[in-house]
Amino acid sequence: MAAGLLKESISLRFFWPSGFDTLNRESDENSLLEIRQGRSLSSTANPYFDRAKSQTSLQEKIELAIPGFHGYKEKELRRESDKLIRNQIYQKLSDAESQAKDTYRSLVNQGANDTWDDTDHLLARLDRVMERINHSEYGYAGFFDATKVKEPDLDRMMSYDMQLIQMADNVTTAIQALKDSVDNNRLPEAKGKVGAAMKTVDALENAYDGRKQIIVGVQ
Repeated sequence: MAAGLLKESISLRFFWPSGFDTLNRESDENSLLEIRQGRSLSSTANPYFDRAKSQTSLQEKIELAIPGFHGYKEKELRRESDKLIRNQIYQKLSDAESQAKDTYRSLVNQGANDTWDDTDHLLARLDRVMERINHSEYGYAGFFDATKVKEPDLDRMMSYDMQLIQMADNVTTAIQALKDSVDNNRLPEAKGKVGAAMKTVDALENAYDGRKQIIVGVQ
């Protein structure tokens, strides 16, 4: 009888630790899996994480192009950031306008009536857009006075900023192409270059209108 109890005690002593080890190991593995899944969800499926990452990426790109730009999250910095963006775009367009004026004079000297007339229209359109950008049209809009602006509006605002910077470069490139064709006596292709430059100016103005709607639309 005593021998039987001793044998059972020995069996239980050796069985239970092993059983606990197995259960603990499985529990630890499940907990680790849950933690890993949790991290994955927080970093890849969380829309707030994605939005914050997107905003940071855009802001960093703009900061590289425009030193001193700090975005629009802080109310006190919004007007300053807006002015920096507009000044940068205006300066790019001003340089492009100088090239367009040189091209216009060359066309007049060469007697290319049709093309110089089209270039005159291009200059008028470009000047109008530049004046709109240089002189803020939105006054005391809600965007600048609101304590907090919604995240989607911040996203769209910086997206438009980035587009406008790129589009201003597109205008410069298109007008440079026009100037090159005129300077190298390729007048037959110059008329088409004027049309291409006009399209880049129109695209920039459309983007500027979209940006303006965000600014005046915030209550």
